Amino acid sequence: MSRTTDHVDAFNHAVTTGDWDTFSERFAADARMSFVGVPAGPFEGRSAIAQADRDNPPTETMTLLEANDRTAKFRWSGGGTGSMELSWAPDGTVQGLRVAFE
Repeated sequence: MSRTTDHVDAFNHAVTTGDWDTFSERFAADARMSFVGVPAGPFEGRSAIAQADRDNPPTETMTLLEANDRTAKFRWSGGGTGSMELSWAPDGTVQGLRVAFE
């Protein structure tokens, strides 16, 4: 299983359980999360990412269409597709996440 697959599995678990605090632990303390195509973010730091997910939690899970350790294409459970670019900190946490909606 790739790190990206593991990250998406954890995201989907957070969507279904509402446990965004545990999900946020996957991010480095100084991580950055940004979006293309939606008016949100960027969010700087693990606590800002966690707060953003608590304030406006995603409601759809993702299915990976293609993935490697740096990029992924996905489909939302409600329809529509998107892509992700990820970078990783030396400890394996997510250092950067850029999500684009298509």
